[in-house]
Amino acid sequence: MNGLTAAQVAGAKANHVPRRSSRSLSTIIRANVLTLFNLVIGLLWALILIFGEWQDGMFGLIMVANVLIGVVQELRAKRTLDRLAVIGESPVMVRRDGEDQQIPPHQVVQGELILLGPGDRLLVDGELVESDGLEVDESLLTGEADPVRKRPGDQVLSGSFAVAGTGAFTATAVGADAYAVRLAEEAGRFQLSRSELRDGVARFIRYITWLVIPIGALLMYSQLRNSVDFGIAITGAVAGIVTMIPEGLVLMTSVAFAVGVVRLGRRGCLVQELPAIEGLARVDMLCLDKTGTLTAGGMTLDRVLPLRDGHPVEEALAALAAADARPNATAQAIRARYPAHPWQAIATVPFSSARKWSGADFGPHGTWVLGAPDVLLPPGADGYDQAAELAATGARVLALCRTSSLEAAEGVEPVALITLEQRIRPDAEETLRYFAGQGVTVKVFSGDSPGAVSAIATSLNIPGGEHAVDARTLPDDEDRLAEQLETHTVFGRVTPQQKRRFVGALQSRGHTVAMTGDGVNDVLALKDADLGIAMGAGSPATRAVAQVVLLDNRFATLPHVVGEGRRVLANIERVSGLFLTKTFYAIVLSLMTGVAGIMFPFAPRHSTLVNAVTIGIPALFLALAPTMERARPGFVPRVLRLAVPAGVVCAIAVLLAYWAARGGTLEQDRTSAVLALFLTTWWVLVLVARPLNRWRIALVAAMAALFALAVAVPAVRDLFALRPGDLGDGMTAVAISVVAVAAISVTVKLAGTLRP
Repeated sequence: MNGLTAAQVAGAKANHVPRRSSRSLSTIIRANVLTLFNLVIGLLWALILIFGEWQDGMFGLIMVANVLIGVVQELRAKRTLDRLAVIGESPVMVRRDGEDQQIPPHQVVQGELILLGPGDRLLVDGELVESDGLEVDESLLTGEADPVRKRPGDQVLSGSFAVAGTGAFTATAVGADAYAVRLAEEAGRFQLSRSELRDGVARFIRYITWLVIPIGALLMYSQLRNSVDFGIAITGAVAGIVTMIPEGLVLMTSVAFAVGVVRLGRRGCLVQELPAIEGLARVDMLCLDKTGTLTAGGMTLDRVLPLRDGHPVEEALAALAAADARPNATAQAIRARYPAHPWQAIATVPFSSARKWSGADFGPHGTWVLGAPDVLLPPGADGYDQAAELAATGARVLALCRTSSLEAAEGVEPVALITLEQRIRPDAEETLRYFAGQGVTVKVFSGDSPGAVSAIATSLNIPGGEHAVDARTLPDDEDRLAEQLETHTVFGRVTPQQKRRFVGALQSRGHTVAMTGDGVNDVLALKDADLGIAMGAGSPATRAVAQVVLLDNRFATLPHVVGEGRRVLANIERVSGLFLTKTFYAIVLSLMTGVAGIMFPFAPRHSTLVNAVTIGIPALFLALAPTMERARPGFVPRVLRLAVPAGVVCAIAVLLAYWAARGGTLEQDRTSAVLALFLTTWWVLVLVARPLNRWRIALVAAMAALFALAVAVPAVRDLFALRPGDLGDGMTAVAISVVAVAAISVTVKLAGTLRP
């Protein structure tokens, strides 16, 4: 029981496990470089450099810039996540050379003697060597609902967590050999969980890939057949194929996620799973644990109210608090008032959220229990009604009782009532008011008595807070339970398993549920929620299963967390509309020119210019812009309802301007087409950027000015092969564009895809 020596530690295998929140440098580089689109664009770039002019190969430089930006932003996010993960790591209590000490998880070695207490997560597998009422919850591994009482010699597995009692075990499997790590590898734990945003972008990419291949082949054949110059034919075909590829969409998505991670990191918020950023935006139901979330951590012993004379109340309280090797907040508050503990316990039952009481047998001094009055006392018993009245004031009330047995705490004799003060977080009311204004419904789940929870909820002006429900009276049927959860707000005497069932019942009604908590009793609900949010001062097990950890332990950080999620999701939808409009007008143009057997209406350098000022540059600003738009379901169909008609109208306008100008040189005809392309896609940018404020107006105006400069400055005009013909061709292109702009506006309004 003295643990390992320093020499034994030095030669033992260490617990090295990849961090859940981070990807390796090689993985980030591969994800940004080795993509299908980069391969296609790279091959087309090589064709241009071999058969065309270098100016038409500028799109290759854009590809390189995209890769660099994506890698740099993800590396920034990785550094932020790794730094916050170290800060948020829960130390492990071990015994080495006979002394107890806390060490980082990665310093745990095989053969280590690890000490356990309530709320501790098991990081490695091992064999139990000591147990004092230790109960371990293995439900995350086995699905078994009830905690398992562990005795010396029993095996314990990583991924489980202690819910009551204390103990010690010897580590037998660490690192990649641990059970939870092996499960994670088999299940692909480090892959992104399902998200509508990621699935939508992937679906776009998959469809476009299948379209690019046949349409690109048709376009290549058509250009080669109808041009006497092989280089011009290759250039025209490449212009169509490159424009079909939304290469910047994936970049903007990854950049928006990465910047979101960094921004939240600056607020002391650790995002352990990137899809959590999206989940933040979709939440419409926020479930709160009262203690540690609405109230600040820690409590103060307020009053001790004897119910019978002649009992050693203070000695019993001091002894019960001292009997707990890993005291919770209640025991710590009692210890602060009564530090002396003359009695010695010969048997103990540790506190658990499921039992809601703890106790000890002190031999000649009797057997004592301390816990919830409405659990220990039958209705009508001494102190029962008084405890309910005290709880209604918002205080936490406990009953101190004598009993003949610790088996089930039956036949108890109430001796005293104890009240503890809980301090409401000063920022709680303002934060709850924010969520109410944003259309997020708040539910409060607590293990405290309904009266105490109701008092806290009422003081915070939570709607329905005065009608608290005792969770012990709720039905088992899921539909009836969901109905109760929909119609009530505050619930008391909730067990850990019930919290889990509550989350599932709300999800069954179509809600996107976020759960916050800090105690071991919140672990199961956090794991099952669409978004689990743990307080930084919470138990190690709670922080381990949550997707988001508020390291600063501030409830007021939650609005910023939700706001960041909404910013990412709303802005990705905006830029998706821009990129896919480009894709669809390129597809239509390629089909029409391929079937008609004419030259493609613009060269790669033209698309580089127009895409830069109507998509690339503005998308970078729009993807990172602040917004508080609520997430709406239907991301994919909504984007397609904008991109498809807008792309078709843009393509028709370009072809009409191109045909109307025919009679001059190919460069002059293409210049008319480019003018129409810019005007129509610039208008799509204006629509996507709405609602227009000062900086957005400045952005779209600046993009128009950049294009005007490209046409006006001779050197730039020559670089992009812009050769304006007679004034009539230009005015015709403008007139066609005006009609097209009106058609796009009407189509978008009828589709209802954008907010005004």
